[in-house]
Amino acid sequence: MSDKLHSMVLRQIVDGTPYTAVDVFGPNLEFISGPDDPRADFYVMRGVVPPGVAVPLHSHDDAEDFFILSGTQQVLIKSDQGLQWRDVNAGDYVHIPAGTPHAHRNVSDKPAVELVITTARLGRFFQEVARTGVTHPPTPTELAEFVAVATRYGYDLGTPEQNAAVGIAVSF
Repeated sequence: MSDKLHSMVLRQIVDGTPYTAVDVFGPNLEFISGPDDPRADFYVMRGVVPPGVAVPLHSHDDAEDFFILSGTQQVLIKSDQGLQWRDVNAGDYVHIPAGTPHAHRNVSDKPAVELVITTARLGRFFQEVARTGVTHPPTPTELAEFVAVATRYGYDLGTPEQNAAVGIAVSF
């Protein structure tokens, strides 16, 4: 990589980017910044959560920020009353502090598009677990590999019972 810093402008990012979309077990991600820069401090990704897709309950030592570009989804966040689902719409911003349990799901009939900003470490995790050109649900082997990578990164994945308690059906 060159020592020169390169700037870029991506217009109408809600409609997509010139980068390859990868499947991260339901949601799709396009890596906008970070992956090709070993000096990156953070990653920026365009995420698409299709209708009916949920990201199960989990936590990690990396903060995440979401700016909703289009559509609607629900985010499970920690509040003074415990974990609660909150509707988020285009123009809303969600900050998930490091170490905080969270989840999200798209209960609408349209895709939800978001800009995801997180640490380089979490970005590398997403790159490692991403599936390219996949049109099938994850196999048991793929799920086991996902869990192994998440464990290696020190991420806490909610159990099927914990997810069921917040309205998400999962099986590992």
